[in-house]
Amino acid sequence: MLVQLMSATLEIALNRLLYQDRSMAAARQRLKGKVLRFELVEWNVPIILVFSARQVDVLNTWGNPADCMVRTRLATLSALVERQQLARMIQQGDIDVEGDLHLVQQFATLLDIDKFDAAELLVPWVGDIAAEGVTRLLGYLLNNTLQLFRTEQIRVAQVITDEWRLVPAALELTWFCNEVNNVARAGKNLVARLEKLEVSR
Repeated sequence: MLVQLMSATLEIALNRLLYQDRSMAAARQRLKGKVLRFELVEWNVPIILVFSARQVDVLNTWGNPADCMVRTRLATLSALVERQQLARMIQQGDIDVEGDLHLVQQFATLLDIDKFDAAELLVPWVGDIAAEGVTRLLGYLLNNTLQLFRTEQIRVAQVITDEWRLVPAALELTWFCNEVNNVARAGKNLVARLEKLEVSR
């Protein structure tokens, strides 16, 4: 239910942001008929953007393959608004793109043309001052929620590795890999010695 609500809110925001301004028609035309799929590590449900000439539909299921699929974390989505960061984050592996990379770049360009201001969405209903206050409050709450989420991720990782011992800790894994390499080297040395003994006979 929460995912559907967030998808509906995102759809309203994107349509208001991207499809109200006639000057952006040429940039929108490049996305017409395209499907862009986002898979976030934190969510089990994908976010699928289906672009048409008049609007973008935000869905959670889509029967056909998408033109482009983006896998990333919630925290790295801000890179889509800043195109300069997008290429760097793809190279670093923070964002994984399958399919038409140009589609992501065109979407980033469209977002960059019209910088998002959440307060503008609220102004017609609550006025300038209240919209600014609500936007700041929502930004504060979102930042705190993301920070809490990151903290909980670290705590869960510590519980899994330290208390439940389901997964080895990083140092244990490094030690194990070193031991495996040592055994492999010892095996190669043993094979080399056996070959020398056979030759000497």
